[in-house]
Amino acid sequence: MNIVEAIRVALQSLWANKLRSVLSTLAIVIGVAAVIAVVTFVAGIDGYVSGKIFNLGADVFIMSKLSPVETSVDHFLETEKRKNIDMEDYQAVLEACSHCDYVGAALRNNTGHVKYAEQGINDTTVQGITPSMAPIYDTDLTAGRMLTETDLDNRAPVAVIGTDIVEHLMAGVDPLGKEIRVDGWTYQVIGVGKKKGKTLGQTLDNYVMIPITVYLKQYGAHSASIRISGKASAAGASLDEAVDEARVALRAHRHDRPGAEDSFDIETNASLLSIWKDFSSTFFMATIGVACVALVVGGIVIMNIMLVAVTERTREIGIRKALGARRDDVLVQFLIESVTLSLIGGVLGVILGASFALLVTALIGMPSAIKLWAVAAGLIVAASVGVFFGVYPARKAAMLDPIAALRFEM
Repeated sequence: MNIVEAIRVALQSLWANKLRSVLSTLAIVIGVAAVIAVVTFVAGIDGYVSGKIFNLGADVFIMSKLSPVETSVDHFLETEKRKNIDMEDYQAVLEACSHCDYVGAALRNNTGHVKYAEQGINDTTVQGITPSMAPIYDTDLTAGRMLTETDLDNRAPVAVIGTDIVEHLMAGVDPLGKEIRVDGWTYQVIGVGKKKGKTLGQTLDNYVMIPITVYLKQYGAHSASIRISGKASAAGASLDEAVDEARVALRAHRHDRPGAEDSFDIETNASLLSIWKDFSSTFFMATIGVACVALVVGGIVIMNIMLVAVTERTREIGIRKALGARRDDVLVQFLIESVTLSLIGGVLGVILGASFALLVTALIGMPSAIKLWAVAAGLIVAASVGVFFGVYPARKAAMLDPIAALRFEM
């Protein structure tokens, strides 16, 4: 039997029953669309997390009271009992880590209020940092200078600001040298950070960076736990050696008992990404499970529709057999119709899922990345559903007795 002719006949049959065909592919469309949308979002967020949030570099580590990606409630409750990491802990690590090019400390408050002249902006991230945090996080400026050790030692009221503050409060004004008020304290602007953009609808440029000594003075030395960051030496020392030195120094300074667990957490880019991958893969598998249910339902619907089609076209099948069509020809004909039906649903599902993901990205900035392997997998799965659930109706049609089929009347 000519395959092209079989496909043409299949499309004609589906077109003759347009509403039934659309309804029968609906579950396939939903299932494939869900898979494509989820894969697109997970891939996009994975890329963003790797490149933006956890982009520490292969030679950077973080020491904190609590891991920035905590997944265990029991561990969280346990770590809440730990004492805060303070500047003395930072000094101990700074002096002991000979395999570190840089050791820095940082604190942050995400609810700051910044005012310039008569205008203000809320929910500003106020960061207290040591100057060494700039090379650790590869902070770039578009104007001015970064904080220095002199600023830190003298508790200078100076600040580096994000582009949101410039655009909302200082439009048309050179911000360098101007004074702003941050939560009631006055600072002189000495630098402007490079624009980072938005993600998940949240801006990354609404921030103020001030010396950590000034931050502690403004918000209180016991307001929060410091995060210590280190960058391993470029002279050949491994990250593990730098982490070991920092860990021993901090344990000794915090008087952790021999054999006891650390009273702090240490994370690297690899460990943070591993935690995120575990979380995203769990979410991915759960969604795929739901999508599989939709695909199975779609397959059952297609099988039922094909069984109805076999009944409706019994006389047609009898005529074809009387004219010389073999069982295999009839089997292939109905199987192609089933696969075509499911493939149409797969194509529509791919288009719908990708369009939905791109629309969400355009509206709220959620990262997304369309993967060709996901598109191919969606179409293959849709075709497989058509084959699996189309075999029984196709075989039933092929096994019809031509004489009985010619006598059949609806």
